[in-house]
Amino acid sequence: MTVGKKAHRGANYIMMGPRVFKHLRQEIDGIMARDPAARSRAEVLLCYPGLHALLAHRLANALWRRGWKLSARLVSQVARNLTGIEIHPGATIGRGFFIDHGMGVVIGETAEIGDDVMLYHGVTLGGTALHQGKRHPTLGNGVIVGAGAKVLGAITVGDGARVGSNAVVVADVPAGTTVVGIPAKVVAPKTNSHDFLPYGTPCGDIPDPVARALSSLLEQVHGLRQRVGELEAAQADALVTPHPAHRGSYDGAGGNGEDTEARHRHPADAPSC
Repeated sequence: MTVGKKAHRGANYIMMGPRVFKHLRQEIDGIMARDPAARSRAEVLLCYPGLHALLAHRLANALWRRGWKLSARLVSQVARNLTGIEIHPGATIGRGFFIDHGMGVVIGETAEIGDDVMLYHGVTLGGTALHQGKRHPTLGNGVIVGAGAKVLGAITVGDGARVGSNAVVVADVPAGTTVVGIPAKVVAPKTNSHDFLPYGTPCGDIPDPVARALSSLLEQVHGLRQRVGELEAAQADALVTPHPAHRGSYDGAGGNGEDTEARHRHPADAPSC
């Protein structure tokens, strides 16, 4: 996957003179296409913290790559205080990146984000290792990550994948699939990666794999209960109805034709000769 290279080129344009305005217009147009609440470019430019955080990151990343680490972190810290979005200067981000609402988003140092990626508020692209190498996730092109989702570790989320709100992703996500839950599981097969999915979560009936497993178990338990009931009823019938071989001892006639009552009569009651 070449997300890292694409994102590195995308993060480079802030220092490219007049072309920055061309790309800035593209960023704004991308936001307007994905947010029906955006009514004008001026509104997006002035009122969208996700765009402000992205522009600050472009500058911080340029400083970071030139070795001005402290200056880069200062720019990042100022942007964090102003927008509530924390993006490490070392993260690489492609074009068309949109953070909707934005508050509480955290993007780690070695995170790599492709083109046309959308994050909602509360998303964390975090690391799970203490070494200095790659420890944050890589997001492919066209990925949507829902509100509150946590994507953790040096994993890859494939192109066009959707991560549902509040999911915790700790393993690779195949391209074009939708994952939800803790830990995140695939709930929808590969689809058209251009389909927009708000908050990365299907709005209809979500085929939760855990719910499916529980439903299957409940059906099995119901079937077992029915079978146990049938066996108990058969056993009760067997106890009430005597076996044919022993029926003579219960119907008043023994095997030799004697009256059962006569056999249990007291000797004093026996007729005299």
